[in-house]
Amino acid sequence: MELRHLRYFTALAECLNFTRAAERVHVTQSTLSHQIRQLEEEVGHELFDRIGRRVLLTEAGETFLGYASKALREVDQGLGELKRAAGALTGEVRIGATHTFNLGFVPECLAAFLARHPTVKISVEELAADAIAQRLLEGTLDVGIAYQPAEPGRLWFEPLYSEEMVLVVGAGHALAGRRRVRMVELHRQPLVMLPRVFTTRTMLDACLASCGAEPLVAAEMNTIAPMIDLVARTGLAAIVSRHAVPAREDIRTVPLESPTPMRTPGLLWQRQARQSAAVKSFAREIRKAALGRSLQPAG
Repeated sequence: MELRHLRYFTALAECLNFTRAAERVHVTQSTLSHQIRQLEEEVGHELFDRIGRRVLLTEAGETFLGYASKALREVDQGLGELKRAAGALTGEVRIGATHTFNLGFVPECLAAFLARHPTVKISVEELAADAIAQRLLEGTLDVGIAYQPAEPGRLWFEPLYSEEMVLVVGAGHALAGRRRVRMVELHRQPLVMLPRVFTTRTMLDACLASCGAEPLVAAEMNTIAPMIDLVARTGLAAIVSRHAVPAREDIRTVPLESPTPMRTPGLLWQRQARQSAAVKSFAREIRKAALGRSLQPAG
């Protein structure tokens, strides 16, 4: 069964006349008759009664008409959506992202998106994960880029990739030359960490506790860049996403193991919100960039 069979069938069902139906679908009457016969053979039922020059729907034809018409409406609606999408996107995309993603990931996605859709207005706010969740619920953000909230509630979380967290130390630190460090070795190690209100801090505390390590939290800072600056200037160490570590001569990154701390960033949506074409298109750009990150080798 092909799409044209359904179009010929619905045309004949509406006209109940082969000549007029053939004119409507721009084929000859004999072609239309042949195609209707093919369809009837395919479905295994007579769909029309031919009484002289008159044509009437059979009971099977009446039943099939509703489904055929619905299928054609869906296809035509999809084709129309594709045609609209092919044009220039407009509107606004309001994004909330945590600090880690604003360091490089979000600018990378924005550059690729705006190169294709320069008429879309983009607004990005750097916010804590809890603030992103609240703003999504309030409807003042369209999409969030963060980590999974402890209680998603009315939010939908779409995982993007898993990222490894690494130890960052100054170039002269005792652990700077190590190929790997076990988490238990951080026991009594002076660290700078995120405050406890961050979900990442909660995850790291649980990870350290699982191997019996109790580090000395010498400082708490709520953004990554100042943490790394502090590490470079002191004997402190930090645990951050490997994607958040800049290329610098005065710091070193060391993989962690037993266990290796991992985070899963993703897209956050309000479950009931209707997403515009621009928002959906930006989300696709996020997914493509995330796929690229997931394929990068560790280290």
